[in-house]
Amino acid sequence: MTLENTVRREIHLPHPPEKVWEALTDRALLAAWLHPNDFEARVGHRFTFHVPAKPAVNFPGMTVQSEVLELEPPAKLVLAWNAAEPVADTRVSFRLEADGAGTRLYLEHSGFNLDHSFGKHARQGAEYGWGEMLARLGEVLTR
Repeated sequence: MTLENTVRREIHLPHPPEKVWEALTDRALLAAWLHPNDFEARVGHRFTFHVPAKPAVNFPGMTVQSEVLELEPPAKLVLAWNAAEPVADTRVSFRLEADGAGTRLYLEHSGFNLDHSFGKHARQGAEYGWGEMLARLGEVLTR
């Protein structure tokens, strides 16, 4: 089986799309579930995420250079996601759909360089990391 260069996640959140959207686009809320940042919700804004180290899994941490590529409130947010190879020039998109009284969130992180010696490991790490972060998103929304 060939590993795909894209991480895909889908979760249901028992909150309206507007509340989920706020957690995606408010700098403080975004930091509470994702990473510290200097985000602004406007197309073309360049910003950084500071991903902390995780010594237990031998992850030294990193800085992600990002840019808001698409912004369609409260339905779609697309970010450039650039760190060192094999995560250089990747893209993260969030798509929200109303689902009853809640929201279905679709996440896609694409563009991992699987030909790089660390590519498969980085992609698998992102798969795990997005699972953790989306769980934290649910916790932040419940507060």
